[in-house]
Amino acid sequence: MDRLSFEKLTISCSNARLRGASNKPAAGKGPVSPADDGQLASPSLSQASHSSTSLPSSGLSSKLPPLPSSPSLAQSIGIVGTGEDALLSYHLPQPLPLWLNPAYAKHIVKGNFMTLSARPKTVEQGEWIAHQVVEHYRNLWNFVRVIYEKEEDGKTICNSTSCPRMSAGANHSYTWLNNRFEPIELPAFEYITLMQRWISGKIDDGKMFPTDASGVSYAHNPQITTSPLLPGADEWIGKRSGFPKEFFSICQTIFLQMFRVYAHLYWAHFTEPFYHLNLEKQLNSCFSHFVLTATALDLLKPAELEPMQPLIDLWAANGTFPPESKAYEYANLKVGHRLLQMAGMA
Repeated sequence: MDRLSFEKLTISCSNARLRGASNKPAAGKGPVSPADDGQLASPSLSQASHSSTSLPSSGLSSKLPPLPSSPSLAQSIGIVGTGEDALLSYHLPQPLPLWLNPAYAKHIVKGNFMTLSARPKTVEQGEWIAHQVVEHYRNLWNFVRVIYEKEEDGKTICNSTSCPRMSAGANHSYTWLNNRFEPIELPAFEYITLMQRWISGKIDDGKMFPTDASGVSYAHNPQITTSPLLPGADEWIGKRSGFPKEFFSICQTIFLQMFRVYAHLYWAHFTEPFYHLNLEKQLNSCFSHFVLTATALDLLKPAELEPMQPLIDLWAANGTFPPESKAYEYANLKVGHRLLQMAGMA
């Protein structure tokens, strides 16, 4: 497939065919940010081990050390003998989430999403990463709008009662750093709203994402020159297009935050509302494209994929992720084949 039509992935809740009996009324506006003073700090990660690691914001990127490298969940259990043992080592709830059933992990379009993630040879790497950030952010917030829709009782689908903390299942929860840089737990609704403002602020920052048409942008072509792409400390990804030195680390943080939202959507809202609105294939299509892009451009590390590792395993086993992709490399095929076997599709 040379090109996928992502117009098919555009969400229209008003025209969605409901599987359930309830009818969700449309809401005209999104939520108001819960920040009292309008100052945004940085998100942080808090997992089942109760460890908390701060992620860099624009003002802290030079002060905070990078996250340590660690193996992915799939890699760390690679010595497990069978697919069943490997699946059990994930400590998933029983019954398994609906999105781990191969029948509900399908896509709205068929083809190789790698064709959408691969950088054209004539496009500079920084420009391509910036393009991917904006496009995936746009795709993601189409789904966020769905959980911001208000029900008959006036509450949004994702609220402080249904989602009292920002989590991705029982094993992963995320905290936000307040103005004193202290990690605090927030309802998922508030966390996502703050993160939306943070990402929008970065994208709209002309210094972080320059849009000056007069700027010089060119891609490295090894057929013309033998000089390396990054010859020294004075070079960085995006420099040729006018992006600042911290541009790539900021994009990594943006992709990590978007991944957390996707993980929450799957763990907390896949059945209600996405399955009931007949939108699970659209969600699967955008998320698999997101994972392929993030891994291909080194915007997500293998260990950061852990909350959604079983689905990545399944998509590698059923052919959604091509063998030449990094997403396939990060997958545990034993788990994926076991999930297919459990569904009678192996």
